[in-house]
Amino acid sequence: MIPTDLRYHQEHEWIRLNGAQGTIGISHFAQDALGDIVFIDLPKVGTTVKAGQQIGEVESTKTTSTIYTPVSGTIVKVNTDLKDHPEIVNADPYGKGWLAVIDLSDPAEVDKLMTAAQYEAFLASQKNATSE
Repeated sequence: MIPTDLRYHQEHEWIRLNGAQGTIGISHFAQDALGDIVFIDLPKVGTTVKAGQQIGEVESTKTTSTIYTPVSGTIVKVNTDLKDHPEIVNADPYGKGWLAVIDLSDPAEVDKLMTAAQYEAFLASQKNATSE
C-alpha cells in the first residue's frame, strides 16, 4: 500500500510535509528492491541541498544505492537511530525508517513530485518496461 499523504520522487524517495518542513525517506519499493539494508550514510545537519541532489547512500547485502533529496532546502535533522539499526528502513520505510528532515527553501517544488496514484502508475510502467 502506497501512503496517499506523501509525495514521491522518480528515484523512489518520498516526502511528508509538515508546514515548511518535510520528512524524507525511501519507498517500500526501494527498500524491497535493495533487500536487507546494512548501512545508511545520511546527510549532515545544516547541509543546504538542491532538489535531485545526492544526500547519502543506502548499502544492502545486494548493492549500494544513492539517496536523492526530492526538494531543495537545509537538512535540519537526521534519523540517528539508523546508524545502529539500518534495518528499521526495511521494517518501516514510511514510519520509523525516515531518513532526514529538511526545511524547504521552495515549497512549490513539492507540486512537481508524484502523488501516490502517479507513483503507483510509475511503478507499474517500470515493471512493464523490465518484463518486455
